Amino acid sequence: MCFRGAPEGGSSWKCNTRVTALQHLFQTFADATYNYPVMKRLIPLLVLLVSATSPILAATPGSATLFTTVGTLPAGQSAATVTLPAEQPVTEGTLPGGQSVTEGTLPAGQSAIAGALPAEQPATKEPTFTVQLHGTVRAKFEYQPDLGKSRFEVRNARFSLSGNVTPLVSYKAEIDLSDEGSIKMLDAYARLNMLHRKLRLTIGQMRVPFTIDAHRSPHEQYFANRSFIAKQAGNVRDVGATLGWSFGQTVPVTLEGGLFNGSGLTGQKDYWTRSFNYSAKARFRFAERVNLSLSIQKTHPDIVDIHMYDVGAYYENPLWHIEAEYLRKNYARDAFSGVNVVDAFVCRNVPLKSRALKQLSILARYDYMSDHSTGVADPATGTLVTDDPERHRVTGGVTFSLGLPFRADIRVNYEAYFYRATATPALSEQDKFVAEFMVRF
Repeated sequence: MCFRGAPEGGSSWKCNTRVTALQHLFQTFADATYNYPVMKRLIPLLVLLVSATSPILAATPGSATLFTTVGTLPAGQSAATVTLPAEQPVTEGTLPGGQSVTEGTLPAGQSAIAGALPAEQPATKEPTFTVQLHGTVRAKFEYQPDLGKSRFEVRNARFSLSGNVTPLVSYKAEIDLSDEGSIKMLDAYARLNMLHRKLRLTIGQMRVPFTIDAHRSPHEQYFANRSFIAKQAGNVRDVGATLGWSFGQTVPVTLEGGLFNGSGLTGQKDYWTRSFNYSAKARFRFAERVNLSLSIQKTHPDIVDIHMYDVGAYYENPLWHIEAEYLRKNYARDAFSGVNVVDAFVCRNVPLKSRALKQLSILARYDYMSDHSTGVADPATGTLVTDDPERHRVTGGVTFSLGLPFRADIRVNYEAYFYRATATPALSEQDKFVAEFMVRF
C-alpha cells in the first residue's frame, strides 16, 4: 500500500513524503503481520512507542486507536487508518471512500492500515415531520358619525397548523373562529413539493390564485378594512387542485393555476359538475423592488359564468410601498353590466428607536367599485341584481408597530364613502372611524 503523495502503483517504501524511523518500523510490522493474534500483541507496544516519540498519533476515547502516517486532513492532522465494525473480513483493495486496507479479519474496535483519509463530516438529517402553530387576532372599535353609533368587534380569530410530513410533503389547516361572528374553515390542503420546492402540487380547499390584495392574510393587510377587490369582487376560496412553478434568477417568475369545484368546503358533499371553475396567476419580480401580477378567473356561482381579469403592480423598499390594481368582471350572456374595480394606495414607513414602538406607518388609499352583483340570481325575478351599489372611498390612517411590522400593529383609519344620491348603502359601508389591534403569533 502507499501513503498520500506516493506515485500510483508505488510500494509503502517509495513515497515522496519523508517519514520517521519509528513510523517505518510500525509500517513494517503492520505490513508483515496479517494474522490477528500477532497484531494483537504488537499493536499495544507500538502505540506506547510511537505516542512517546511522535506528535502525530491520535487516540479516540472509548473506541479503537487510530494510527497516523503520512498525508493530512483538511484540519491539518495526518491520518492513516479507518476503524471497521466487528468481525468484518477485509481484503486488500479500497473501501467505498477510496481508502486502502490490508487483508485480514479485524475484531470490533481494531483498525486497518489505510492511506490518507478525508475528514469525516457529521451527517445532517433533514427533519421529516414538523408542526407550526400560527394565529391572528383582530379586535376593533368602530364609530359611524352619520349614525352616531359605535361598536366593538372581533373581526378575526384565526388559528392554523402547517408543516411538513416528509421533505416532499407539506400541509396546512386553518380555521377562523370569528369571521365577522361566524366559524369558517378556511384552508385544508396537502401539498407535494418537487424539484427543490420549485414545482408544487396542492389539493384541498385554499384561496384561489387571483389578484394581489385578495391574497393577503389579515395580518398582512395595510388597512383595518379590506379593499373592494379583496372583499367584494375577488375574494374566492374553493376546493380544487393547483400546480405552481417558480423559476428565474434575474427576474423571478411564479406561475400558478388550478381547477376548482365552485362549491366551497361546506357544499361539496353532493356536489358534482360537468365544468370546473379555473383560476391562473403569473407573478414577476424585477430588481427585487417591483412586483407585477396578472391573473384570470372563471366562476359559476349560479345561473351564468363570470370571467374576471386582474392586473396589479407594486413597488416597495424599507420606507415605501406603492401599489395599484385593476379588476374587470364580465357576466356571460350580458346577464349584468361589467364591473370595474380599482385599488390604489401608498404607505410611508418611519422607523423609530423607541423600545416600545418600532415603526410608524402613514397610509392613504383610494378605491372604487361600479355597481356589482355577486352572480347569484334574485329568487323572485330569476335575474342578477345589484348587490353592492357603485361607490368611491378614500381612506387615511396611521399604523403603530409595537414589534416587527405585521406582528403587533395598532391601525387607526378614517374611511369616507361617496355614493350617488339614489343609492342605499349597506349599514356597515358608510363613513367610519376604525381603531384596530392586530396580533400575529
